[in-house]
Amino acid sequence: MPIETHRFAGHDGSSLAARLDTPEGPHLATAIFAHCFSCGKDIRSAKRISSRLASMGIAVLRFDFTGLFGSEGSFDQTSFTSNAQDLVAAAAYLESLGMPASMLIGHSLGGAAVLRAAQELPDIRAIATLGAPADPAHVTHLFGPALEEIERNGSAQVSLGGVPVNVGEAFLQDLKGPALLPTLKDLKPALLVLHAPRDEIVSIDNAAEIFMAARHPKSFITLDTADHMLTDAADAEYAAEMIATWAGRYIDLSPPAPPIGAPEGVVRVTEADHDGFLQDISAGPHHHITADEPLAYGGTNKGMSPYGLLSAALGACTSMTLRMFARRKKWPLASVYVDVTHNKVHAQDATTCNTSTEKIDRFTRRITLEGPLAPEQSARLLEIADRCPVHQTLERTSVIETRLAEVKTDS
Repeated sequence: MPIETHRFAGHDGSSLAARLDTPEGPHLATAIFAHCFSCGKDIRSAKRISSRLASMGIAVLRFDFTGLFGSEGSFDQTSFTSNAQDLVAAAAYLESLGMPASMLIGHSLGGAAVLRAAQELPDIRAIATLGAPADPAHVTHLFGPALEEIERNGSAQVSLGGVPVNVGEAFLQDLKGPALLPTLKDLKPALLVLHAPRDEIVSIDNAAEIFMAARHPKSFITLDTADHMLTDAADAEYAAEMIATWAGRYIDLSPPAPPIGAPEGVVRVTEADHDGFLQDISAGPHHHITADEPLAYGGTNKGMSPYGLLSAALGACTSMTLRMFARRKKWPLASVYVDVTHNKVHAQDATTCNTSTEKIDRFTRRITLEGPLAPEQSARLLEIADRCPVHQTLERTSVIETRLAEVKTDS
C-alpha cells in the first residue's frame, strides 16, 4: 500500500515524524496507531498492521511521540499525559487533511495512551488495544537500574529500541498519577481488547481489568501464542484482520459502488516474504487470502499455490452455477461438492483429435450431488457444469495485457 511521509506539530509544537499508510482503492475510514513505550512508528508490528488495514480501505497514521526517533523535542520533558496530547494533535492534523480519524489503535503503553486520549476525541467511534497495561506505571519495569537514578537525580538515560534517551522524573510522577481504569466507565467508543495469554511483558490479567472496567459495547480477542511485540507476521496479520472485521460494526466500511465495466474491482497481490514466495492477496477492503508454494519448491506452504487458486476458482464457479440452476428449476439439490485436480499432460493424451506433443493443462472435476435427484436431473446438472463461466474462460483463449505501473516516491 502507498506510504506517505508527514510531519505535524505535537502537543508542545515540536515537529513529529509520521507515516500515513493509505489504501490503494477506496478510502473508507482513518485510524491512528500509537506505538509501545520502547518502540517507534516503524516497528514491524506497526508496519504490518497498518499495511494490512490500508489494504482493507482503512488509512492509518503512525508517528513517533515527542522526543523519540524521527520526532523533535526533548523526551525528558514528556510524560504519559503528553503522549495522549500528541494523539489529540494527530487527530487534529488528520482533520486538517480532510481525513478525520474514527478509530484509535494502541500497542502496549500506546494502548493505555489511546484510552486516555479518547476522553478528548468525541468523534472516535472505535478503540482497539494490543497488549495494553491496565496501569500505565507498569512501564517503569523497563527502566531497570535507571529507575533509582531518575528518582535520585531527576533524570537518567534509558535505552528505547536501542536509542538512548533521557527519562525525567516528571514522566515517572505522571505515570503514578490518576488511575486509568476508573475513567473507562465513561468511555463512549466501542472497545476491542486484544491480548496474548503468554505475554511475558504485560500479563493477560491487564486485559481482564481493562475489559471489566469498560462498559459495552466491548469485545475481547485472544492472540493465542503471540509474543508481546507481535514479532510473528502471522500474528500481526491476524490482529489487523480482527480489528477491521470488528470495526465494521461501529464504523461504516461499505465501499462505494464499483465503476461501470469493472464490477469486481482490482485484485492486489503484494509480496509478503522477500526470501520466499508468500503473497498477500486483497480483493477490495473485505477479502484477503494468501498464496505460497509448497516447502519442496522453496516456499513456506502458508497459502494455496497459484494453480491451487485457479483450481479453486473453477470448483467454486462450478458449484455456484449448479446451485443457481437447481434453485431456478426448484430441484431437490441438497449439497454440492466439487473436487478439482490439476496436472500437466501431453496434448494427445487429453483428446483423441490433438496430435501435438506439447504439454497442456488438464483440470479434472469430480462433482458430488446430494439430495433426492432423479437420474435425468443429475445428468442435466453435469451438463450445466460446463456452462460455468470460469470453465468457459479456461477453454477459450484469453488475452492478458501487462504494463509497468508508475512508481511513487516520497517528495
